[in-house]
Amino acid sequence: MNPYGVPGLSAQELAVKLKNGDKFILLDVREPLELTYANLGGRALLAPLSELAQQGPDALPDDVTADKNAEIVVMCHHGNRSAQVTAWLLQQGWANVLNLDGGIDAYAAIVDPSVGRY
Repeated sequence: MNPYGVPGLSAQELAVKLKNGDKFILLDVREPLELTYANLGGRALLAPLSELAQQGPDALPDDVTADKNAEIVVMCHHGNRSAQVTAWLLQQGWANVLNLDGGIDAYAAIVDPSVGRY
């Protein structure tokens, strides 16, 4: 557990999953403009928190809604928005959801500076 009270994983753990080619969904809940500042090269599916707040599950990508047992890692800038979405997904019945602790900023700071920081 992380400070947000939801299951999480560290930037280093995400890096290992990406390197190993593990099968999971990386769900980015930042706004589209934020992708221009820092991103993981198109690896993540986008579901902005603003759209999730307005549309609920209808704003989720098909890959997410297709299987409530699929492993999902939710990310944002610092881990706050993604923690909210992680908690919400778990409440909605998804079984295997993790928050990227520290968000993409932690990933860029600890794992890969080329990702970009803002």
